[in-house]
Amino acid sequence: MSEIIENFQQNLAEVGWRDLRIHMQRDTVILIDAALDLIDIAVAVAADDKDRVNGWIAAGQLLKPTTEQIAAWETTLDKPFRMLIVQPFILAQMVDNA
Repeated sequence: MSEIIENFQQNLAEVGWRDLRIHMQRDTVILIDAALDLIDIAVAVAADDKDRVNGWIAAGQLLKPTTEQIAAWETTLDKPFRMLIVQPFILAQMVDNA
């Protein structure tokens, strides 16, 4: 398990909304609540840990971006996100302090 964590740590990227837009068109972006650890979420998704993932979904902590959010990000293409790819998903977490 530590190998997958190390892999996610190395692949954690900070990107602007501009770079996530193409993935939105493919409907693969999952927005992660800022209170959660992105790497922890990625590990659970990669391991197909349905109980944990469903718990986060039920709590509204993992969700598809709303049309309102997307519209707001379109006005700020440099809006920063932390991102990890967990095929077939793009896990994205807004960077609040930017």
